Amino acid sequence: MKLNPILRASLLFSAMLSLSFSGEQSSKPAPEPIKWPDGKKVALSLSFDDARLTNVDKGTVLLDQYGVKATFFVVPSAVKKRLEGWKKAVASGHEMGNHSVNHPCSGNFTWSREKALEDYTAEKMRAELIEANKQVKELLGVTPEVFAYPCGQMFMGRGRNTKSYVPVVDELFISGRGWRNEAPNDPAYCDMAQIYGMEMDGKDFGEIKELIETARKSGQWLVLAGHETNESGGQTTRLAMLKQLCEYAKDPANGVWIAPIGTVSKYVLKQRK
Repeated sequence: MKLNPILRASLLFSAMLSLSFSGEQSSKPAPEPIKWPDGKKVALSLSFDDARLTNVDKGTVLLDQYGVKATFFVVPSAVKKRLEGWKKAVASGHEMGNHSVNHPCSGNFTWSREKALEDYTAEKMRAELIEANKQVKELLGVTPEVFAYPCGQMFMGRGRNTKSYVPVVDELFISGRGWRNEAPNDPAYCDMAQIYGMEMDGKDFGEIKELIETARKSGQWLVLAGHETNESGGQTTRLAMLKQLCEYAKDPANGVWIAPIGTVSKYVLKQRK
């Protein structure tokens, strides 16, 4: 069959383009896979945002029963409402992360209109994150090394003036966690300033177990993100699920290394050198 000259040229161009990209990709060495400590097959980090009251009223109590340590991304003003509880959480080995002073999100949320990311600059954001670290240090005696983006939003400004504040986070912290992302992290490749956080609020253990097993197949790092720790409710990681999760993760047969985000971040960065 005789091809139309235009179609023939299009097919030839597509083939050449494919070969070009294929050669470009093959010339780029794949990063060395990272192996987890003690022969573990998957890394798992639990994280909770905002310093909700239920975190220290119920969440840390359950986690401590299993010797599981989590990362809590705290807002200083919320910490003050349960200061003794948060001090106890630090003493028991839980990690405190930075979640800003004002929890700025897009002004598209009417409750964030007075602290809208659309009105931020890099200088304003840097100053706020440094101030948050200072306040957490004053309240709890530790300086956060990790950060979680409020609302999972990483921008400042609007329209043509929009910029990312990921570089600010990369400058100040060893890692920055997103929210409602769609996959676990490839530890050899992921951007530590933009690690993926998958939601665990409202999930049952079957759903979470599936995520762990998917991550284990490729030796990935699953970072789970939640808010309240209670029996039920909105934006809540259910205690019944959390109990099953801790039991599963602590069973050596399942090959899970469960550790705070900062602990895993430091391990990954060291392995990459």
